[in-house]
Amino acid sequence: ALEAAGPREPKQRLSPRARRIVVLFGVIALCTAYGEGALADWGALHLEQDLGAHPGLAAAGYALFALTMTAGRLTGTLLLERLGQTRTLVLGGATAAAGMLLGSLAPTAWLALAGFAVTGLGLANIFPVAVGRAGELAGPSGVAAASTLGYGGMLLGPPAIGFLADWFSLPVALTTVALLAAAAAALGYAARNATTSAPV
Repeated sequence: ALEAAGPREPKQRLSPRARRIVVLFGVIALCTAYGEGALADWGALHLEQDLGAHPGLAAAGYALFALTMTAGRLTGTLLLERLGQTRTLVLGGATAAAGMLLGSLAPTAWLALAGFAVTGLGLANIFPVAVGRAGELAGPSGVAAASTLGYGGMLLGPPAIGFLADWFSLPVALTTVALLAAAAAALGYAARNATTSAPV
């Protein structure tokens, strides 16, 4: 009965080039998740400790970031239709970088909150677009690889920020979120010609 079903087709293997592109999109996703993890663990402390915000206001920092990220993702389809994938990645990364520079270096809590909100909007669609592009190139295995790399950034962010805060200061450490968002924009532009026509 098993033989009647016919021989199983051999699993298609990705070429080294296609694997590199999938890893590239995974790193872009990582840059996004790094920022999310960092703000989840350190955003409120920055507002309270460095900017003197009331604990209630400080706690609202990550909530505002998450709210704007959710709003950005809900409008992501429209954004992709108007801008395309590459422009969405590049514009999102640049917006998040600018927002996080404001969020980490602003002299007042209210300006920092505005920076967190802008950061959420900027980061909103980078992760899903990067994982989606990896899926276009490599199918489910591309989605799995890029997602795994991406979620690794959420685990990396909080301890990396803590380590850098010990060496420098928390505001300086939080600027790494802006640096990685800018890196995501640059990598997104570099991968602009990666399509499903990549050899597999």
